[in-house]
Formats: sequence, C-alpha cells, structure tokens
Amino acid sequence: MDRRQVAAVLAYIGRLDPRTITGEARDQVAQWQELLDDVPFATEHGWDVREAIRAHVLDSPYPILPVDVARRWRAHRRDRLDRHTDPTPGADPDDPAAWRAELLRSRNAVVAGMAAPSTHRQITSGDRPRDVEARLREIGSCIPPAVRAELARYRPTRSARESAVAEGVPDALGVRCDWCHAPVGSQCRQRRASPDGAARGNAARATPHPSRVDLATARRDRHRAV
Repeated sequence: MDRRQVAAVLAYIGRLDPRTITGEARDQVAQWQELLDDVPFATEHGWDVREAIRAHVLDSPYPILPVDVARRWRAHRRDRLDRHTDPTPGADPDDPAAWRAELLRSRNAVVAGMAAPSTHRQITSGDRPRDVEARLREIGSCIPPAVRAELARYRPTRSARESAVAEGVPDALGVRCDWCHAPVGSQCRQRRASPDGAARGNAARATPHPSRVDLATARRDRHRAV
C-alpha cells in the first residue's frame, strides 16, 4: 500500500476504533506504511484490508496494530498456497528455467490475489476437456497401440482377454470358473484327481475350462437379449 492508501486505512480504523489514532498523523502513516508496504489494499480474489480490520475490531479487545494486518495478510497468503495445486506448465519440460519461471508466475499470481487457487479437486473432478475426449476417440485408447504391443509380452493374460473382446469372442475370464473355482480375472487352474479322490495340481492353464467359456457365452447372450 502507498501512503494514500495507508492514510485511508487509518481513517477507516479511526471510525471503527478511535483508540488507534494516537500521536502525529504523519509519523503514524510512515510507521504503518513501513510494515504494510507489501500488503495490498484489496485483491480480485478474497482479500480486502477493511474486512481484516473489521474482523480484528470484532474479535479482539485490543487496538489494532499494523503487525496485526500484516499477519492476517500472511495467513491469507499461506491459506491460498495451501489450497493451490500447481497446474502443468505449458513450457517445454526440457527447458528447466522456463518451466520453473512459469510455475513461479502462477504461484505469485495466486499469492497476490490476481488468480484463484487451482485446487486438486478442480483437477481431478468434473468432465474431461473436449480435446481429451476427441483424442481418445481418435486413438481408441489412452495407451498408444505401439506401447500396448510392447506390453503384451509382459501381461499375456490381459492381452488374451483384449484380443478375445476385439474378435467378438466371449471374455471367459470375466466370469468365475465353476470347475476350478478361479475368480474373475484369474486364469483357470489344472485340477487332477488323486486315487483317493482328492484334487491335486495347481498349474495355470493356457486356456480356460470349456464350462467357463460356455458360462461367459451364455452371459453375453443374456445381455444382448436385454
């Protein structure tokens, strides 16, 4: 705040609490300005020094001092930064200086009240931007085809399920197997009966049991009929 704004603040305080106005007005303006030099009079988002003054007069029995206003401003700045999540800069990530400079500009704008905090909830909730929807329709998946092909050898079960769905074959792993009791998403297991009738063996099968395939087919047909 400049001297004119500090004088206006003191005049406003004098109307609310005359005890604050003491001594030479010129000296008091100089003292307040030195402590409130980096405190704005008001910002576009959430700060007004008059509201801070009113809150102090209502909550505290002591006359307001310039440090009280400065502390409220610092608390306001901390609260804004605590609610702010840095958005991804548009600068080239291979240029650390430009990346850092954009982050600092974003934070300084939030602290100074020139921009509203970008909260985590705003980033993770709500509809996806239209450009993301269009991009997903274009490529068909959030994983590029080349990357999916490279990952196939590391996750054969998932790749087999995706291939089956793409070919219109029922996803047998989408249902529980009644024969080996394999849960949804897990491969079927070999079950061999010992001479005493007990089940033995737990090796994974390369293909699901036929009864599981039949169950998945029946389930798909029911959904189509509905």
